[in-house]
Amino acid sequence: MQYQTPHGLALLRDPLLNKGIAFTEQERDALGLRGFLPAAVMTMQAQAERVLTWLRSLSSDLEKYIALNALHDRNEALFFRVICDHIDEIQPLIYTPTVGLACQKYGLIFQRPRGLFISANDRGGIADILGNWPYTTKLIVVTDGERILGLGDLGANGMGIPVGKLSLYSACAGVHPELCLPVMLDVGTNNEEFLKDPYYIGLRQKRITGAAYDEFVDEFVTAARATFPGVLIQFEDFANHSAFRLLHKYRDQACVFNDDIQGTAAVALAGLFSALRVNGGKLRDQTVLFLGAGEAATGIADLVVSAMMAEGMSEDEALRRNWLVDSKGLVVHGRAGLNAHKLRYAHDQARIADFSTAIRTLRPTAIIGVAAVGGAFTPEVLRMMAEINQRPIVFALSNPTSKAECSAEEAYRHTEGRAIFACGSPYDPVKLNGTTFVPRQGNNSYIFPGVGLGVIASGARLVTDEMFMAAAHTLANCVTDADLAQGSLYPALPRIREVSAQIGAAVASVAYQNGLTNGQAPNDLLALVQAQMYDPHY
Repeated sequence: MQYQTPHGLALLRDPLLNKGIAFTEQERDALGLRGFLPAAVMTMQAQAERVLTWLRSLSSDLEKYIALNALHDRNEALFFRVICDHIDEIQPLIYTPTVGLACQKYGLIFQRPRGLFISANDRGGIADILGNWPYTTKLIVVTDGERILGLGDLGANGMGIPVGKLSLYSACAGVHPELCLPVMLDVGTNNEEFLKDPYYIGLRQKRITGAAYDEFVDEFVTAARATFPGVLIQFEDFANHSAFRLLHKYRDQACVFNDDIQGTAAVALAGLFSALRVNGGKLRDQTVLFLGAGEAATGIADLVVSAMMAEGMSEDEALRRNWLVDSKGLVVHGRAGLNAHKLRYAHDQARIADFSTAIRTLRPTAIIGVAAVGGAFTPEVLRMMAEINQRPIVFALSNPTSKAECSAEEAYRHTEGRAIFACGSPYDPVKLNGTTFVPRQGNNSYIFPGVGLGVIASGARLVTDEMFMAAAHTLANCVTDADLAQGSLYPALPRIREVSAQIGAAVASVAYQNGLTNGQAPNDLLALVQAQMYDPHY
């Protein structure tokens, strides 16, 4: 379908084209806008200042989320200009941690649909639904809402996640919003609260499962690839039992990745690389203990193992350096009921029931929390890590903030300021004993936008683990000595577009080197990537 440029009132209702009262006198005459706008003509900068003034007057983050969502719905260029120029302030409002609460209340605050909602009742007609989308699409973020952040099954309310992710693609890496399509695969929900909620926006039925579910997803993937040739599909916030299976099913035949598994892995590995610049160690000498054994934990562990092997370790040696603790204790050989993704990390070891005992026994140099168990890194755990290590590596990566394993202040205080810390949700700087620490989020927004940009810019046919390894190294290399000196393991967020361009070039380089794209690599891959980056302006 060819998208036609609208005029008049229809133009003002098109968020991709609307400039509001920034339309000039000449544009108002030429585009049939005379009379629809007040007399004032305002610059984009003045519009952005007005938005920020209003935003800062609101009393809660959820109100700010709603206000920004409304701006997104009426003027995309201004929405992205505000994000790009004030990303430290705005990203937590449009994504974690605020998006978690927004998804929980999505039905209540729902204003205007964005993207495509495809329900289980649409089986057999998904291609027709995708054909309704009026824009050329190169990037889809899709969820079924079964495991939204650490909040569980939010069903169709989980649409806030693909919308938020794609906002970050455009703001952080310059992927043009017209190329982006958020998709909700609504297969029902097992959340009884939502099934009884009069304002719930999704199917009021239990989730379809088994063959019916697999056929539904397969119909979507097949139709998406046919409707949008070469499209990159990002699987987002699927439950463990679906996420691993879907990734392994499609990764060698389609341009897909799972951010919860692969993006989280890359950002965590980058954090470890940065931490090792602080304590002077080598990755191959680390022992990493994960609190969690799902998508995030095994994804990180798999990439860490690959990085250790790149330093000369055998696979068996590298595996023995990575341990998982789930709700039933340490993952060890002989424990009944282990899922396939855990078996690789089931080592020979006596059974240990709790995380603290696992630390005392294994003496890890790094602990990584990805289980969404708030407060799990107790003062005892943190003090124990400080006793074992001069500079303990502590990553509390679960989000939203209510699910964080510990706060930044707790991590520093209970380790006498010696922790090398990264977090999954934003924290303010911490002052302790005359030193100011500036913790930064190990947020996937450092990784997935650049990866997507590189894949799109190069036309890569597949997304590989080597690309995520390249992304992790590139991100770590963007961290300055000044960052590390203040306890920051990641670059300052205002540098995110620069970082994403570097990651995009690294990913594109892998694509060309491995024959995953057509033609030969240009002499300047960074220039190739930067030339395709959307800059929000009128």
